[in-house]
Amino acid sequence: MSAEFDIAETLDVKGASCPMPVVKTKSAVDDIEVGQVLEVLATDSGSMSDIQGWADGTAGVELLDQVEGDDVFKHYVRKTE
Repeated sequence: MSAEFDIAETLDVKGASCPMPVVKTKSAVDDIEVGQVLEVLATDSGSMSDIQGWADGTAGVELLDQVEGDDVFKHYVRKTE
């Protein structure tokens, strides 16, 4: 799926469990420019709902896609403001 997006940065939070994937995603989004896309790689299955909930409740970010792989969950977040 990453071919659909121009990835500005990849955040590897594999091995981290709730709430760290969301905490680190927020920090990484703060460090990219408006319009850029952050790819987040996680191994915690809870990151699917956690990052979705965070993005839905946070102004300035848009969750573009989530991909559930065999061992890795990929999240694509765009900074919108």
